[in-house]
Amino acid sequence: MNEPEDGRRPAEGEAGATVRRSGLRNPEAAVRGLGAGTLALEAIVLLLAIQPIRILGGDLSGWGIGLVIFLAVVAAVLAGCMRRGWAWGAGTALQVLLLAGGLAHWSLTALGVIFGLAWAYALYVRRSILG
Repeated sequence: MNEPEDGRRPAEGEAGATVRRSGLRNPEAAVRGLGAGTLALEAIVLLLAIQPIRILGGDLSGWGIGLVIFLAVVAAVLAGCMRRGWAWGAGTALQVLLLAGGLAHWSLTALGVIFGLAWAYALYVRRSILG
């Protein structure tokens, strides 16, 4: 960083000043953590939702349970892949698949809306922090 000869630090907007978009030390890691946390929470909720759906709804068949388990595994794998740029797009596709899972049971649509909104917020935070 180019400091003036008088030893003071340049103010934001002056020549030689570095502009930081956030006060975070490592904004990329913070955003990855938000995305990974959202997907990990989604995986846990999906797995925990199987039994209540079976008891209360009653019409979730074997392939529907398999779909929920598949979506939970995909969410967990994507949570571990957040260092890759494609994981954000894949996370968005996962939210669409969860919404489409509403064809198996209405409660999956409800979970899809909830986690779709959480994912949209994570994407908004990512865009606002990283630019």
